[in-house]
Amino acid sequence: MDSKIRKGTHTVIRLTCHIVWSTKYRYKVLRGDIQIRYRELLIQICEAESIEILKGFVGVDHVDMHIEYAPKLSVSYIVKHLRGRTSRKLQQEFSSIRDRYWGKHFWAHGYGVWSR
Repeated sequence: MDSKIRKGTHTVIRLTCHIVWSTKYRYKVLRGDIQIRYRELLIQICEAESIEILKGFVGVDHVDMHIEYAPKLSVSYIVKHLRGRTSRKLQQEFSSIRDRYWGKHFWAHGYGVWSR
């Protein structure tokens, strides 16, 4: 997708970053219907938060995204919402995930972020 520069009254901004996070214990659970639903959820959240997905990959045990975002959002806020909302929804919708992650922690604690 071709990005547009975000413009304010006296500003010109283009903030992008590359974010990577993984499932807890690197369990390979992002497959089939779960992977499809997860992609749908990511797209919905990004649209709601005015985040543009420049590139994205949902592997079986990790997520890799290059995004563009507004300056009012922090990277930690973005990651918190992308991981938190999707974790809750996937656990509600798929009993296999609820059973495997009985402590309700679907994602590993850390994540990686690189700005470009």
